[in-house]
Amino acid sequence: MPTKTKSESEDTLQPPPAFLDANLADLTPDGPPNDLSNLQVDGEAAESFIAEKRIGERIKYLRQKKSMGLVELGRHTGLSASFLSQLETGRVVPTLRNLARIAMVFSKDLSFFFEPEPQTLFRVHRAKDRVRLPQSGVDEPMYYFESLGYLVPDRQLDPYLAEFQPMGTRQPRPHQHAGCEFLYLLSGNLVLRHGEAMHHITPGDAVYFDATTIHSYACEGDTPATVLIVTLQHPLASATPARHGIFNSGKVKNGAAALPVRSEAAVVKRRPQ
Repeated sequence: MPTKTKSESEDTLQPPPAFLDANLADLTPDGPPNDLSNLQVDGEAAESFIAEKRIGERIKYLRQKKSMGLVELGRHTGLSASFLSQLETGRVVPTLRNLARIAMVFSKDLSFFFEPEPQTLFRVHRAKDRVRLPQSGVDEPMYYFESLGYLVPDRQLDPYLAEFQPMGTRQPRPHQHAGCEFLYLLSGNLVLRHGEAMHHITPGDAVYFDATTIHSYACEGDTPATVLIVTLQHPLASATPARHGIFNSGKVKNGAAALPVRSEAAVVKRRPQ
C-alpha cells in the first residue's frame, strides 16, 4: 500500500479524482443525493483504490518499453530520479499534474493509468486444430508444413513445423526473403545451402542465418527430416508486416525459383478431415 511522503512537496496524497464524484452519492444514505456536507472518505480506502490501479508499475512498464532510465525520464518531466523510483515502487502517490507530465512523455492519456489492464498476448495452437499442408504447384511435394502461429494477428515472427521428404532425383528450390531465420532439426538429416556454402544438419543442430541470402533445404537420406523453422521479419515495428516466410514466396534474384505462395487464409480455414 502506498504511503505519503514529503520528498516532493506537491506529490502528497490528493483527494480522489473528479470522475469518482458520480459514485459519492451512494456513500451518503442520509440527506439528499447531492448533499455531501457530511461525507467523509476513509484515507485508507482511497489509498487502497490507488494501489489497485498499480500506477507505479504502469509507469515502469512505459519507461522500460522505451529503454529509458529514471534520470532521462526525470529530465523530461522535471521530477527527480529518486522520486520517480519511489513512485514506481509504490512508496509515493503522484498528483494528477505530475501524472500528466509522465503521460505526455509517452504520448498517453491520463486514462491509461486508471483503465483496466489490457490482456497480454497469449495463444494456444492445439495440435488437433493445426492443418498439415503440402508444397503447392507440384505433383510430388518435397515438403509438408504446419503453421504454428496462424492465430496471432500482426505477428513479428512466423513459426512452422516442416517435414522434408527424401529428394530422390529432384532438386531443391532456392529462395530468399526479408529478415532472419532460425532452424532446429528434430529428426532425420538435412542439407542446408546458404549462398555458396553447403551445410549438413543433424538432429539437435540449430541454425540462425540471414534470410536475404539465397538458401534452400533438402532432405538427406531415405527418411523424412522434421524441422522447426521460425522466420523473423525486418523491421520489427511495421504497419503492414511482410509475410515472406519460407512457405510464402519472396522475390528471388539471379533467376532462382521461389517457393510458391501458400495463403494464410488457407491455413486458418481448412481443418483436418
